[in-house]
Amino acid sequence: MCLFCKIAAGEIPSDKVYEDEHILAFRDINPQAPVHILVIPKIHLASADEIDEASAPEVARIFTALPSIARQAGLTNGYRIITNVGEDGCQSVRHLHFHLLGGKKLSEKMD
Repeated sequence: MCLFCKIAAGEIPSDKVYEDEHILAFRDINPQAPVHILVIPKIHLASADEIDEASAPEVARIFTALPSIARQAGLTNGYRIITNVGEDGCQSVRHLHFHLLGGKKLSEKMD
């Protein structure tokens, strides 16, 4: 079981900001912005490369919940959503996750 599966199962504690039957959102332990929340599906998908017709509804649920999660975090002036894929994309945990970043004017550069 991967790290995020263990967090979703409650085996490892997290600073939860949102949870429902399909999704868990929690604060990143190494924040890259004043607000840095990770949003994951509770089912295991290694990355965006594994999204298919069967798993697409799980990803859609995340994107449906993201505006509410952002508002609850006080992100009323905009935010960024990022997912990393694979080694060259700097994916550190092999479980699909979306970084919700905000709380300040973010850099236009994405490097």
